[in-house]
Amino acid sequence: MSGPTRWLSLRRSPVPEPATRYAGLELLSTAVIVIDADARVAFANQSAEHLFEVSRRILVGQLVSRLFIDEIVIDRMLAAARANDLGQRRQLLELRRPLRDPLAVQATATALYDEATPLILELIEIQQQLKVSREEHNLDLSEASRRLLRSLAHEIKNPLGGIRGAAQLLESELPSREQREYTRVVISEADRLQALVDRLLEPHRSPRVVADFNMHEVTERVRSVILAEFPRGLTVTRDYDASVPEVRGDREQLIQAVLNVVRNAAQALAPRIAAGDAEIVLVTRVARHVTLSRRLYRLALELHVIDNGPGIPDALKPHVFYPLVSGRDGGNGLGLTLAQTFVQQNDGMIDFDSRPGRTDFRIVLPLREAWRDTR
Repeated sequence: MSGPTRWLSLRRSPVPEPATRYAGLELLSTAVIVIDADARVAFANQSAEHLFEVSRRILVGQLVSRLFIDEIVIDRMLAAARANDLGQRRQLLELRRPLRDPLAVQATATALYDEATPLILELIEIQQQLKVSREEHNLDLSEASRRLLRSLAHEIKNPLGGIRGAAQLLESELPSREQREYTRVVISEADRLQALVDRLLEPHRSPRVVADFNMHEVTERVRSVILAEFPRGLTVTRDYDASVPEVRGDREQLIQAVLNVVRNAAQALAPRIAAGDAEIVLVTRVARHVTLSRRLYRLALELHVIDNGPGIPDALKPHVFYPLVSGRDGGNGLGLTLAQTFVQQNDGMIDFDSRPGRTDFRIVLPLREAWRDTR
């Protein structure tokens, strides 16, 4: 008998079933499958079910090589593990997916040095890995940007008040109406800059009020506001998952965040609204095993705001959430910046995918049940 099996037999303890023995793997957000001596799946965690898009009952017992396009690579890994010639190895592989294109993954093979289950595979979707890295980069960049803006806004605020006050005093001393027109321009522009500074500081002024609420109440309120602003030429379609649990967060902040995103979509649809065929679709779905702000949540809400507009120009895509960046004439470039800030303050994230004819902004928030499980 092997070392581990002999150790168990000396203590008269039965060898645990795979579901019990590898229960800790359920906590991982990456897909993991354990391979037995017959080159079949002995165990698959929930993330593997999600990746392969089949239940664990179907996966367990399957020949592992049949799950991948390149069967020879898996056979070689297993042979190396059996021969104690494999510590850990990384390999790019493609998953077979019935009725769908193959999926590229990075497979990390680790030898377990166990006769019954000699090999374990950890599978990470290449696109998902790139996405997580991009989200972490955006999170760091957003935090640095917010700190800079807060400091800059405070520095502008004090001298701005002085400029406005001096212009008012000067206006009272000027004899002619024509001369007072110049001071009114100064006062008007100072007020405009003051409003801009106030918007930059807005997310950090009011205390947050955290409570449980239904996200569909938020989307319905936003829908009503947008249809009132754009009564003709725009259709707002709903595609809700009625089983979505309650979200825990600041309701007013999230209303403002969703409103900013939907209003931004509506403004981008101006030509199609004029033509009468503009559409925004609000979609809610439940996502499983989602990492937000470097934390793993069992359940999360996905809210998609999809429009049939012209799409975001490629040159603008990396800077969409930057403050004071706008692709629209007359825009102040703060709507999406504030939306990102409000979403992140509620432990969520926002990203987008855009091409001509379809732009999809996705807001992801942890669900109430997930908070109970992870906090």
